[in-house]
Amino acid sequence: MFSLKPKQGGSAIPPAPPSQGHQGNWMKLAIVVCLILIAGVGYSSYTTRTTLEERIATLESQLESQLDDQIKSVREDASELASDIDVVTNRLGVTDKELTSARQFSERLRQQQEEAKLALETELATKAASSEVAANVAAVRQETTAKVAEVQQDAASKIGNVSGEVKTVAANLDATRLDLAESRREITDVRTTLSQQIARNASELAELRLKGDRDFFEFDIRKGKKDVMQRVADIQLEVRKTDQKKQKYDVMIAVDDAKLEKKDRTANEPVQFLVGRDKLRYEIVVNFVDKDRIRGYVSAPKDKVLAAERPTFRD
Repeated sequence: MFSLKPKQGGSAIPPAPPSQGHQGNWMKLAIVVCLILIAGVGYSSYTTRTTLEERIATLESQLESQLDDQIKSVREDASELASDIDVVTNRLGVTDKELTSARQFSERLRQQQEEAKLALETELATKAASSEVAANVAAVRQETTAKVAEVQQDAASKIGNVSGEVKTVAANLDATRLDLAESRREITDVRTTLSQQIARNASELAELRLKGDRDFFEFDIRKGKKDVMQRVADIQLEVRKTDQKKQKYDVMIAVDDAKLEKKDRTANEPVQFLVGRDKLRYEIVVNFVDKDRIRGYVSAPKDKVLAAERPTFRD
């Protein structure tokens, strides 16, 4: 590969021995390999440096971004803190105003209490100075009380007289009421039995007539218009309702302006009542109950005086 030419004018260099040529080739090869290794190491170093610089740039960018975010968050927190500080400051200002108002109100109350105390002391002094007037007032009050007692006593006596007159009028009124009651004929229901014997048919009614104790008046009444009465002896009767199957009936009895209604009565059941101020005992016996029709008799005392339940003494 390399040749060594002899310089002009000099002696020629003798050729190297064959062993030395082989050693030169190995040296060249070693140098080339070293150069390649050096180039590889340099390239590797360059690549590593470039990668490292890129990573450092990326880290610096990320760090700057994080710093920017943190700075922004810190600024926002600082802004909120400033707002809170303003609010607290405003509230403290309101509290100061309220405290000032409370102090002023307390001062006004103290002044009012002082004024009331002075007024009370003045009033007490005035009353103490007018004790003589109070004594005069007490005397007048005592005199007035005595006069009132006298007037009350006089009024009580007059009220007693009026009460006596009222009682007299009440007694007269009661007497008048009794007279009015006696002047009207009464009709009263009677629950007791007049006699154990009643007439269930015409023959039994004839037997009762033979005894001569009472008067018997037969009737045959049909149901008509309401409030239409039919006279039997000295009373009036009106059929209100009949039940032929059960032999029951309702009847209205009238004597003058008094009325008595008998309901749910049975055939051959004596219906008794007192009439008038002498309390005369009358009796109705219905022997037959037909459809809208009753037949029977009325029993009345013959002697009005002896038959009276409540004898009366007339002038």
